[in-house]
Amino acid sequence: MDFLRPASWEEALAAKAEHPTAVPIAGGTDVMVEINFDHRRPEYLLDLNRVGELSQWETGEETVRLGASVPYTAIMEQLRAELPGLALASHTVASPQIRNRGGVGGNLGTASPAGDAHPALLAAGAEVEVESVRGSRLIPIDDFYTGVKRNALAPDELIRAVHIKKADGPQQYSKVGTRNAMVIAVCAFGVALHPETRTVRTGIGSAAPTPIRAEAAEEFLNAALDEGGFWDSGKIITPSIAKQFAELASAACNPIDDVRGTAKYRRHAVGIMARRTLGWTWEQYRGAGRPLEGAA
Repeated sequence: MDFLRPASWEEALAAKAEHPTAVPIAGGTDVMVEINFDHRRPEYLLDLNRVGELSQWETGEETVRLGASVPYTAIMEQLRAELPGLALASHTVASPQIRNRGGVGGNLGTASPAGDAHPALLAAGAEVEVESVRGSRLIPIDDFYTGVKRNALAPDELIRAVHIKKADGPQQYSKVGTRNAMVIAVCAFGVALHPETRTVRTGIGSAAPTPIRAEAAEEFLNAALDEGGFWDSGKIITPSIAKQFAELASAACNPIDDVRGTAKYRRHAVGIMARRTLGWTWEQYRGAGRPLEGAA
């Protein structure tokens, strides 16, 4: 196994162009596990740790451009207001040591359905900035996951950053694991309210071959909130609406039985998380200057 260590982004792109099978490594929290267990033996490792710009972020007027290697700890501590859903997801990642090393780019590169960042990125409607010596492009997060641990990257492309709109409404994230820390998700659910467009987006992890959205649940809820005047009134979402949303979120899943949980349990748990996170986000929305029921 050869070790490539570029000193700049341009050198990294040139190395990837010359060695398309090279596996990028930054935090290494996924790649090294696969190598240590002999699940993967790449011909080349492409170390990106000397490319400083990958660990930086820019906060614009509407969007955060998050470098691929920005550690989860930084997201938790410094971007909680702008990216609340992703900050909550970051809290659930492994241990403090891994949160200090791992970043969103690694989750995206591995494209495991159990990656903790995926539901939050789907709910927020992120875009992935990728680049090669041929140029750069933005891939909508909905188009990024193409199969089990597969993504839309071309062989010569690297993930440079993720573009995420700053939250214009409450966001929540929930994860089920076999213990409270250092655990791969049995399943996970993210939800984001977007009051500016009066829409709700979701993200589901570890309950299908790829990270997915519960699109039928979103369509139902968007219509129910609009037709019932909920966005303007701030009234409590009725139990029947919450129940239907949860059932549709559960139905979106296509899980498997494995050592962490059964398919039946995953569907059930996703429905529970969908109902709860919807309730939490809507209460935040109602409490953020919205008119409350019964208020004069």
